[in-house]
Amino acid sequence: MDLNTRLQNVTVIGAAGKMGSGISLLLALEIAYRALEHKDRTYLLNLVDVNDGALLGLLRYLREQAVKDAEKQMSRIRRLYADREDLVENGEMIQAFADEVLQHVRTGKTMTLAQDSTLVFEAAFEKEELKVGIYKELAAICPRDMYILTNTSSIPLHVLADASGMLGRVIGYHFYNPPAVQKLLEVITPDVCDSELQQLAAELAKVLRKTVVPSNDIAGFIGNGHFMRDGLHGIREVERLAQEHGFVKAVFFVNKTSREWLLRPMGIFQLIDYVGVDVFQLILRVMEKYLNDGLHSPLIDRYLELGIKGGQTSSGTQKDGFLKYDKGAIVGIYDPEKQEYVMMDGTWNKEADTQLGAHPDPTLSWKSLQGDPHLDAKLRRYFGSFGANPTFGVQLATDYFRVTREASLRLVADGVAHSAEDVNKVLTLGFFHLYGPINDYLD
Repeated sequence: MDLNTRLQNVTVIGAAGKMGSGISLLLALEIAYRALEHKDRTYLLNLVDVNDGALLGLLRYLREQAVKDAEKQMSRIRRLYADREDLVENGEMIQAFADEVLQHVRTGKTMTLAQDSTLVFEAAFEKEELKVGIYKELAAICPRDMYILTNTSSIPLHVLADASGMLGRVIGYHFYNPPAVQKLLEVITPDVCDSELQQLAAELAKVLRKTVVPSNDIAGFIGNGHFMRDGLHGIREVERLAQEHGFVKAVFFVNKTSREWLLRPMGIFQLIDYVGVDVFQLILRVMEKYLNDGLHSPLIDRYLELGIKGGQTSSGTQKDGFLKYDKGAIVGIYDPEKQEYVMMDGTWNKEADTQLGAHPDPTLSWKSLQGDPHLDAKLRRYFGSFGANPTFGVQLATDYFRVTREASLRLVADGVAHSAEDVNKVLTLGFFHLYGPINDYLD
């Protein structure tokens, strides 16, 4: 069965979640365009979630984004509606396209909506028993040639497929947040996987204009295989530094150097907050279950015991976690001993800045280097200057740089990634880093 036929009845499970909504948008737009180009065929997109309110919000989101997409692709829209004499103005065609997108969408709370689908995208919460239960239910009601593309970011695919009786019919299709914007798609192929499913996954990735990085079926894969170890190093550095400087200052030091000194878009604790402290713990537990590699943090456990979860609101606003935020700016750090946020009041944090020392080159930042045609040369000069500038901040950044490179090289050595280039692609495309961690900048 070819891709176009399978796209005639598609289901997204967990459709109204952060990742599911983006996947739903990608599919809704693709299906709407295909429906206008193949008017002799019927296309349906079934969006399943447990929350009615979230599904209504998803429909509003799909309409809003359909309007924006049509505005960007006006020449294509005009061509598709060339035979509609009732549509003259661009605005009329844009609204007609938004109507077209929703015309093919069905929403519901039960899996029965997927019973005629031969292609199912699963974006449920990262819990093994939940996903296995979903797969078993789908296997019981869907056609025997149904395939599952799962957005799981850590659970081994062979575990899910074997436990649900879906061996050969499940492939990892790990989108990065937000799926509609992010170019990276991490494709995880288990040892037992139908060749037709592999071909469909590759073809669909091209259709969705994604850059594919393959990963082997080892817990955490490339993205979280790196992120969890990167985060744990930051946490261990805090625990070490806290003995001399106190916990709050230690978090400040590590977060600031991992962002500003390493020229990243976020500090490590800001990134953990963005993903969610609870999600970080969940992924650690999954990876530790299958790898037995010491992937655990009592500090993360303590934060969650105190109700500090991070994550984002439904509108995308950052929730407080390790750090406290005000309109996106970091304004405080949570102290688990005091069980309160210590605000950056210009006293202790100013002293902490003095202790770190001057930034190696204050003219350089992640933002300033975006799209720079001389990026590699500037990075080589910048990191090459670290040896002549041994401030406390530079020492912390140097140690962090080396640890993250070692963790990345291990992903290749352990067979998670096929190559150093693949690890670097995941970090530059999926995490928006300026450079891949496997490099010789400090050599």
